Amino acid sequence: MKKISFQSCRLYVIVDGAVLNGQNPVSVAEAAIRGGADAIQWRDKTSSDSQFLETARALRKVTERGRAIFIVNDRLEAGLLSGADGVHLGHEDLSIKEARALAGDGLLIGRSTHSLAEALEAEQAGADYIGVGPVFATPTKPDYPAVGIELIRQVADSPIRIPWVAIGGIDHETLPLVLSAGATRVAVVRAVAGSSDPQQSARTLKADILENRIAGRTSR
Repeated sequence: MKKISFQSCRLYVIVDGAVLNGQNPVSVAEAAIRGGADAIQWRDKTSSDSQFLETARALRKVTERGRAIFIVNDRLEAGLLSGADGVHLGHEDLSIKEARALAGDGLLIGRSTHSLAEALEAEQAGADYIGVGPVFATPTKPDYPAVGIELIRQVADSPIRIPWVAIGGIDHETLPLVLSAGATRVAVVRAVAGSSDPQQSARTLKADILENRIAGRTSR
């Protein structure tokens, strides 16, 4: 399987079972893609393996139709069985080396990082992309304190070559601050998946990201 490129991804939407407020994850993903989401991650910490896989397979079909990248959070086996483009790993999950040994070279492997040292380490270990955060406090990651805008500036100015995504408490109000610090890719959870209008929320976020790049306020 040929690995998909993450380079052009700008808006990364995490469809988290904990924030859907009764909405169907597949419908939310479809709406987010119509609004401009380049990547969809399926995250659900409470569902059984079989339930998670069933939804992952449905989301794979949606992302294929919408030509969006599909990432599975944590559960590598579900990623492989559903035909996902990649898996995103936290620090309590498999190492990048272990995941690569099981998944081969065709799967994107993303890694959560909370410092510049961790970001550099993840790149060295072979991650295809990294998440940098949480930039702001977020209930999605209650065990991790906010890293703040300064880390975004550090990573933007670092020699890191792989794509990276700012994540954590980012919404329509905080997005300009994140972009001005040097981020060119943003991951959101509640701002889209928890929105009453995921399509419009995604469209507004994507437009702001693209406008920021066109205006030349960021270079990567």
